[in-house]
Amino acid sequence: MVSAAEQLAANLNFSALAKAEELKKRIWFTLGALLVYRLGTYIPLPGIDPTQWEQIFRTQSGGILGMFNMFAGGGIHRMAIFALNIMPYISASIILQLLTTVSPTLEQLKKEGEQGRKKINQYTRYLTVFLAVFQAYGISMGLEGAASVVSDPGLFFRLSTVITLTGGTMFLMWLGEQITARGIGNGISLIILAGIVAELPSAIAGTLELGRQGALSTGLILAVIVMAIAVIAFIVFMERAQRRLLIQYPKRQVGNRMFEGQSSHLPLKLNTSGVIPPIFASSLLLLPTTVANFNAGQGPEWLSIITTQLGHGRPLFLVLYIGLIIFFTFFYTAVVFNPTETADNLKKHGGFIPGIRPGERTAEYIDYVLSRITVVGAGYLALVCLIPELLISYAAVPFYFGGTSLLIVVSVTMDTVAQVQGYLLAHQYEGLIKKAKLRGRRR
Repeated sequence: MVSAAEQLAANLNFSALAKAEELKKRIWFTLGALLVYRLGTYIPLPGIDPTQWEQIFRTQSGGILGMFNMFAGGGIHRMAIFALNIMPYISASIILQLLTTVSPTLEQLKKEGEQGRKKINQYTRYLTVFLAVFQAYGISMGLEGAASVVSDPGLFFRLSTVITLTGGTMFLMWLGEQITARGIGNGISLIILAGIVAELPSAIAGTLELGRQGALSTGLILAVIVMAIAVIAFIVFMERAQRRLLIQYPKRQVGNRMFEGQSSHLPLKLNTSGVIPPIFASSLLLLPTTVANFNAGQGPEWLSIITTQLGHGRPLFLVLYIGLIIFFTFFYTAVVFNPTETADNLKKHGGFIPGIRPGERTAEYIDYVLSRITVVGAGYLALVCLIPELLISYAAVPFYFGGTSLLIVVSVTMDTVAQVQGYLLAHQYEGLIKKAKLRGRRR
C-alpha cells in the first residue's frame, strides 16, 4: 500500500515549488551565498605575482596541489584569499570524530545530545583555526621559497598571508553554517560542490579543443561521455543501496489495552564511509610528489625514486591507491558506526532481531553483516576511483572528474534534492492542514 508521504512525493512538481515561498527564499539565499564564495576565489593574495605563480602551479598540478585546487574551485591556481577553502574545517571534523572514539570525555559529550554537540562543534572551530594557521604559514613559506613569486618576502608577508587565508577559511565556515540554517542542505558540502562544478565548463572546453586539434578522437570523447553517465548511474545506485535488518518489537500493554508488536528496519548503508577514503588515499599518495616538486630535484635520492614510482598510472601507485581506499573504508566505517551502541539502544527500547539474542549477540551479528557489506562498499569505491586513473594514464584523456570529485558531486546533489523534496512535502502538508481547519470552521 502506498503511504500518504509517498503519494505526495510522487506529486511534487514545479507548480508546488512556485507556491512554496519559504523554499524559494532559501534557494535564493543559497545561490547568493555561493556567488559570494565564487567571487572570493578570484581575489588574489596581496604581495604575490600571479603570472609567476601560475607557471609554477602548472608544473605541480599533478600533485596534491591539483587535487586541493579542484576542491577549492580554482582558488589555489589563482592563489586567492579562499585558497584554503573549507578543507581545514573538514580535517578538524574528521580529527574530532576520530578522537571521540578514544577520548571518554568527548564520547560522553556526544551522548549528551544537543548541548554536547554544541561543545564538540566549538572544539571543531578552535581546531579549524589552528589547522588553518598552520597550513597558511606553510603556504607563505612555500611561496617565499618559489622564485620571483613574492615581491617583498619577510615577516610582514607571512603575517598578512596567515591572517588572510585563515580569515578566508573562517568566513567560509560561517557562510556554510548560514547556508545550512537559512538555505537548503549542508552548506559545507554545497561550497565544495560549487567549487568542483565551477571548473567543469573550462575542462569540457579544453577536452573539445583537444578533439578539434586531433589529439583526441571523436570516438574516444563519445566513449568517455557514455562511460561518465554510466558511472554516475552506478554511483547513484550504490549510494542508495542498503542492507535492512528486520527489527521486531514485542507486544505491550497500555492501561487495559494490548497493542500488537511492531516491526521496523535497521538500514545499513553499503557505503557508510562516504567520500573520506578516496580523499585520504589521494592526499597520502600525492604528498611525496608535491614535496619533491617544491624541492626541484634538491631532495634526497630515495625521495626521487619514490616520486617516480608513485606517478599516475604506475603499478605501485594503483596498488597502493586501491589498498589505502579499502583500509580507510573499513577504518572510517568502524569510527562512525558502533554496533555495540546500536545493540544497546535496541535493547533499551525492547527491540530485537528475530532469531538473535539481544545484547552482545546482536552487536556481533550487526558487526558481521556490516563487515561483509563494507567489503562491497570498499570494492565500489576502489572501482569508481580507479577508472579515471586508467583513463588519464593509458588513454591520455584529461578526465577532470576524478573518482573523489565525482562521488562528491553525485552525493551532494542527491542530498540537496532530498532536502528540496522534504521542504515541498512539509509545505504540502501545511496546505492540507490549513484546508482541513477551514472546512472545520465552515461546518
